[in-house]
Amino acid sequence: MIQLYKRMQRMREKYVDTLAKLYEYATTVYSKNQYTQWYDTKEGGYTYSSFKAKCDGLSKKLTQYGIGAGDKVAILSQSMPNWSVAFFSIVPFGRIAIPILPDSSVNEVTNILEHSESKVIFVSQKLASKVTQECRDKMTLVIDIDTFEVIKADEARFTCDGRTTVPTPDDIATIIYTSGTTGSAKGVVLSHRNLASNVITCYHSCKRSEKDRWLSVLPMAHTLEMTLSMLYPMYCGATVYYLPKPPVASLLLKALPIVKPTTMLTVPLIIEKVYKGSVLPTIRKSRTLTWMNEHMNGLMCKIIGMKLKKTFGGKISFYGIGGAKLDPEVENFLLKANFPYAIGYGLTETSPLLGYSMKGWRAVGSFGYPVYNVKLKLHNVNPETGEGEVVAKGPNVMLGYYKDPARTKSVFTEDGWFRTSDIAVQDEKGRYFIKGRNNNMILGPSGENIYPEEIENVINNVEGVSESIDRSLKLLKTDVIDLIQIHFGPDSEGTLDRGETLRAMQDARKAGKVRYLGASIDGDLAKRCIMMGDFDVMQMGYNLFHQANAENIRLCKERGMGVLIRSGLGNGLLTPRVAQNLDRLGERDRAKAEKLLKLVEGDTELLTALGLHFLYENEGISSVIVGTKKPANVAKNVELLSRDLPEGLLEKAKAAVSE
Repeated sequence: MIQLYKRMQRMREKYVDTLAKLYEYATTVYSKNQYTQWYDTKEGGYTYSSFKAKCDGLSKKLTQYGIGAGDKVAILSQSMPNWSVAFFSIVPFGRIAIPILPDSSVNEVTNILEHSESKVIFVSQKLASKVTQECRDKMTLVIDIDTFEVIKADEARFTCDGRTTVPTPDDIATIIYTSGTTGSAKGVVLSHRNLASNVITCYHSCKRSEKDRWLSVLPMAHTLEMTLSMLYPMYCGATVYYLPKPPVASLLLKALPIVKPTTMLTVPLIIEKVYKGSVLPTIRKSRTLTWMNEHMNGLMCKIIGMKLKKTFGGKISFYGIGGAKLDPEVENFLLKANFPYAIGYGLTETSPLLGYSMKGWRAVGSFGYPVYNVKLKLHNVNPETGEGEVVAKGPNVMLGYYKDPARTKSVFTEDGWFRTSDIAVQDEKGRYFIKGRNNNMILGPSGENIYPEEIENVINNVEGVSESIDRSLKLLKTDVIDLIQIHFGPDSEGTLDRGETLRAMQDARKAGKVRYLGASIDGDLAKRCIMMGDFDVMQMGYNLFHQANAENIRLCKERGMGVLIRSGLGNGLLTPRVAQNLDRLGERDRAKAEKLLKLVEGDTELLTALGLHFLYENEGISSVIVGTKKPANVAKNVELLSRDLPEGLLEKAKAAVSE
């Protein structure tokens, strides 16, 4: 019986060499199974048979408008059951899918549509504003992915001659655009063989069946989610559940006990937030757990691990983590807690899996060994450190970058190995440990290799530090890091007494690895930092009625330190939703806020304009640029700053908040 089962599996693997065959196999063998649905209802979801009927019908619609094999069809949508319908109305018929990440900007969407020469786009109602009118005018079809209704059609192209073909393994299935480390867009061309082979790799790495349940939390345009949470469940006949909104903690806690997932794919951030936001505070608040943490750490981790599994629905047997390196402290806890996590390593260019680490051979900081049917090795190994670039070979490696032969050539060695740009070492058991990116490596003053990722990791592990802001990390390839800016969380009072953050940062500056140190801190802790001279740049909050940092700002300017202000629309108090944020304020500040709201008669935009005028007209901070992370908000700030205030309003506001 076992031999017959293995023979059937080998036959399936041999048969499924394109996504068209995967589509036919799954919708035939698992026709009665549920394939996709929302986490709380089957409405809007599909069985494998209804899924096929819907995909075939949409493919016919594309054919009527002349969209045939080789034509590009874009998908811009948040994750939902209809996303996979759109994808499989394209790919099995020889067309090429162009998935676009939902957080792409309008410019990025426009560039991708133009570079890929897409003729059709499936777009969700939520993201429709990101498709410009100019782009729509160039499209043959614009289809609402929520309802599959045609928003716009070029009736002149209704020719009914869109010829489809049965794709071969080496035909293009999808082109996925990624900015990469260089910041310039690149289209990764993946064939049917690339994706189909990685699906089979998934099966050999962790066997799943039609009894399994996936909870999808990542964007489906990401190769990790596309391959492991859309294509692989189809190969197994399993069910995938979707969330109607981004996977915030409140929604996950509601969905997990309903779905009881056996399988999840996530990025490190989710489990790191669970550990730092829930596990650590629970330990600190309990005298028993604090004692156990010091004297019986292993047992304590197992007890918390059991509760953690229950939080995830009680049935979780595979919790895959990929997309970035997991915090070693968090991984050490998961290992001791016996939590069923696995580390996946790969890139968009490799469809994506290259390596994995699962129970039995896990080691903190390691991605383990190569996956099934893939070869890995270290290239140009440094004999002193053992460090080398990870290079790969396998059927999952991309065909190349779309319309970019020079870049394609640059990422392959002369003998055909794909260069990942990741620098790694191997231990005595052959397991791989990533040290950093080749492009990010900095040559120190003594000739040593310095990896910014390691500096960030040290800083991130300090209590009270919520994250090191890598967006502010500018790498000068010739020598050193220009600036590291650290954000201290709201419960960080006293953090500096521990010394870990300062020592890590100051040592890096003394060694010439970092030019400037910055910190985002408020109140008394900020004042202490300024007086001690620990940082070169300080980022602080400042608004109309809460001026606790006014003295700090003056101190910074007296000492020649740089100042950044968090204010305007990005501030939690000067926002069009200010009335909803009153409960976040202390009693004194709430009273001031209520006075100001009454003064502007509830006009929150006027309140914001008032706050900006107040900020700019105060001595010592008149030259500070006020902005937020979102360009649209910066533009709004400028607009509000130029707004004329009613006569006498500013003086009345100053008097109201000074009482």
